[in-house]
Amino acid sequence: MNIDIGLIWYHAYQLGIAFLLALPIAFNREYKARGAGMRTYPLVCIACCAFMLVAREVYDGDAAEARVMYGIITGMGFIGGGAIMKKDNGVSGTASAAGIWLTGAIGISVAYARYEIAIVLTVMGFLIFQIFSYFKAHGSTER
Repeated sequence: MNIDIGLIWYHAYQLGIAFLLALPIAFNREYKARGAGMRTYPLVCIACCAFMLVAREVYDGDAAEARVMYGIITGMGFIGGGAIMKKDNGVSGTASAAGIWLTGAIGISVAYARYEIAIVLTVMGFLIFQIFSYFKAHGSTER
């Protein structure tokens, strides 16, 4: 078995960036005591990044790489669906579900070394969670 130390460092670097970029959103969600938080968002982000890093190495631009990305996007929707709860007075968890999907997109962007996209997604996601929550009507149950 041949282990490429340079590739290990490259992947650790990529996964570290994905982890760090998920933290602002995770901090916001944890601070506001929303369902998913400090563990969920970084795990989702680094897992999506890892899946795409593996797909890029294994399939090298093949159409199978696009199928892996499709699977990740679908899987994030499924995980996010688990965060949504219907109650008598409305629905909660939709913003958490969207945030989970967003961190998946951040992870995929990092895997493709599209840091500019990942950074913009992080900043926009954080600002949406931070600022737009003030505009929500009091008594709303959306998370």
